[in-house]
Amino acid sequence: MKIPGNMQQMMRQAQQMQEKLQQEIALIKVDASAGGGMVTVHMDGQKNLLSVKIDPEVAGDVEMLQDMIVAAANEAVKKVDAEIKGKMGGMLGGMGLPPGMF
Repeated sequence: MKIPGNMQQMMRQAQQMQEKLQQEIALIKVDASAGGGMVTVHMDGQKNLLSVKIDPEVAGDVEMLQDMIVAAANEAVKKVDAEIKGKMGGMLGGMGLPPGMF
């Protein structure tokens, strides 16, 4: 079955956009904090936790420290998701797809 030229062009464009998106995601870096900045995490676009900074003041309260690390990591994931969604929206908008399709 032969695919019409227009469809082939759209498929190539979609593949190029996916590759560009993956490159842009690889460059994403976010910071998020909890406890008024007592715990700060640094995360990349693949949601890998790169570093954790802990204020020595909270090091004694293990339960509170654990909660703050979880909260900061969850916030970082939300920030990564928001950046990816923004990048995808910008790219897909250039394809002329109906709003809300992705």
